[in-house]
Amino acid sequence: MKRLVAGVDEAGCGPLAGPVVVAAVILNPRRRIQGLDDSKKLSPARREALYPQIVERAVAWRIEFVRVDEIDTLNILQARLTGMRRALYALSPAATHARIDGDRLPVDLPCHAEAVVGGDGLEPAIMAASILAKVARDRAMVELHALFPQYGFDRHKGYASQSHLAALREHGPCPHHRRSFSPVQQTLFL
Repeated sequence: MKRLVAGVDEAGCGPLAGPVVVAAVILNPRRRIQGLDDSKKLSPARREALYPQIVERAVAWRIEFVRVDEIDTLNILQARLTGMRRALYALSPAATHARIDGDRLPVDLPCHAEAVVGGDGLEPAIMAASILAKVARDRAMVELHALFPQYGFDRHKGYASQSHLAALREHGPCPHHRRSFSPVQQTLFL
């Protein structure tokens, strides 16, 4: 049986609004992609340029969105792990092994897995997953900005910037804010 190794990473655990986005990618060793790196080290333009290459050249890829209501119900760690599990189960062809960025593994995975601390800077498949997750999340936040322009989601992508916190105080949270996060909770009582 051919060994198919999936890299798994997420984007959006820290923000006060929007989904957590998880990607799983099985790279094709015969169709290399130049310039892969941790998505945080790449410019938005470079991530956008790599995204279609990853999608086109990968053996398999999957992006999963974990909604705000799930984050608030499960907690951020369990939401992240849930997204990773979903992404791995949805890959076709299925992975025979997964390398997951971080120090925690989801339970009940469809294949053997290992946690790789700092994997988004070490393992090309995790780098690719990091890029897909980040680009998909950034695009989702730009779409949310069109619906809720008063928060500036297109600029800060839901992170707790000064302008975002000021907008939260002024307007209160929208349906896409994570009510389980302290800065959002505090605005519920203003």
